[in-house]
Amino acid sequence: MKLYHHPLSGHAHRARLFLSLIDAPHEVIDVDLGAGAHQTPEFLRLNRFGQIPVLVDGESVIADSNAILVYAAKKLGKTDWLPESPAEAAAVQRWLSVAAGQIAFGPAAARLVTVFNRPFDAQEVIGRAHVVLKVIDEELAGRDWIALDHPTIADVALYSYIARAPEGNVDLSAYRNVNAWLKRIEGLPGFVEFQQTPAGLSAAA
Repeated sequence: MKLYHHPLSGHAHRARLFLSLIDAPHEVIDVDLGAGAHQTPEFLRLNRFGQIPVLVDGESVIADSNAILVYAAKKLGKTDWLPESPAEAAAVQRWLSVAAGQIAFGPAAARLVTVFNRPFDAQEVIGRAHVVLKVIDEELAGRDWIALDHPTIADVALYSYIARAPEGNVDLSAYRNVNAWLKRIEGLPGFVEFQQTPAGLSAAA
C-alpha cells in the first residue's frame, strides 16, 4: 500500500494512524502541497479533487480519509475496528459523518486559519468547534470510546483535528472526557503522533 500524505493534514494523519494501529504494511509518500504537487496531472489521476490522502493498493485507488479507513478495515478483516453488525456499523458511521461535517467545519477549519492562513471567520469556526466538542465530551461521559465499548475507526476519524484543536485557538481544557479519550488513543499500540505546529494556543504553550 502507498499512502499519499502531508504531515500537517489531519485527514492524512487519520489514514496514517489507522494503518499503523492495524500494523498494515504501507509506504508514506509526502505530497508537497506548497509546490502544488496535488494539482499535477499525475496526482489528479489519483484524485480529481486534488486532495490528500490517497491510498493506492495494487489496482485499487482510494481517495478520502474516511473511505481509506473503511477500505483498510474491510481489506484486512478488522471487524473490531469496523463491525459487521448493522447496529454497530451504523454507530461507527454516525461518527464518520461527524468527522466529515462538524469536525471539518469546526476545529479543522479553525486550525486552517492559523496554520494555513485560510480566510475563515475565526470566531465563527471556533464557536462551531466548541459546540461539537461539548457534544463529544457529553457522549464520552462514562465510556472510554465514542461509538462502541472498544476503539473503532470512529475514534480514529475524530482524533487528529481534536488533538490539534489548540493550534486553531480552540481551548480543550474544559473537556475532561475528551482529554481522557485523547490519552487513551495515544496509548494504543502503533499510535503515530500528528505533527505539531507552533500555532494558536500551542504557540503560547
